[in-house]
Amino acid sequence: MPASRFFWYELMTTDVQAAAAFYKAVIGWNSENWGDPQKPYVIMKVGETGVSGVMAIPDEAKAMGTPPMWLGYIYAKDTDAATASVAAAGGKVYREPADIPEIGRFSVVADPQGATFMLMTPQGPDQPPMPSSTPGAIGWRELYTTDWKAALDFYTSQFGWTADQAMDMGPMGTYQLFAVEGQQSGGMMNKPANIPMPLWQFYFTVDGLDAAVGRVKANGGQVLMEPMQVPGGSWIAPCMDPQGAVFSLTAMER
Repeated sequence: MPASRFFWYELMTTDVQAAAAFYKAVIGWNSENWGDPQKPYVIMKVGETGVSGVMAIPDEAKAMGTPPMWLGYIYAKDTDAATASVAAAGGKVYREPADIPEIGRFSVVADPQGATFMLMTPQGPDQPPMPSSTPGAIGWRELYTTDWKAALDFYTSQFGWTADQAMDMGPMGTYQLFAVEGQQSGGMMNKPANIPMPLWQFYFTVDGLDAAVGRVKANGGQVLMEPMQVPGGSWIAPCMDPQGAVFSLTAMER
């Protein structure tokens, strides 16, 4: 089957405008308000290309205690069929398929280990993926889980992803890379004890890491770990925005 990739990313937060201003300052995104002014949705753009959205945490998610967090949408040719397949494979359906007028059909699901993501069949023409090295692009996707082998089996069987290189990280265990349509796209590992639940984390590409880390601090965010170099030569830094959502920065240069 053709592989399905993450193609949109969404921040659920407690203060939409403040969060949008933070990411514009840190990453250099442009923004555009969209939809109902009573339920603000801010599209974050690289130039004129939308890459992510910022919205308030929905009431039903807030009632479940959902904190501010980034979530990703995986492309589905048929959201209803893909949602049923996730459930049949041991995943959970948090929101049954529904239409967003003029945008597409989506659902909210979780993999069998509990990491939440969305499925969507978008309307309109396909958009080619933005090169991960583009400043402002989502450069990497990382799954923290309780059983990376089972998670890999789930995502490869559901979405056509393939196992790539596996890296021995010593006491932290195995870091399993995965590819989408032959391109390295992200990694999976068993979560450290300080991460309370399985989740997807997303890396945003910037020109230089030290300057971007400085912008995080200057705009009220936190740097959870100082910049470190990873295999392949790039630099990363896990961060938290002022509302409490975790994300990472990545750059080829410090």
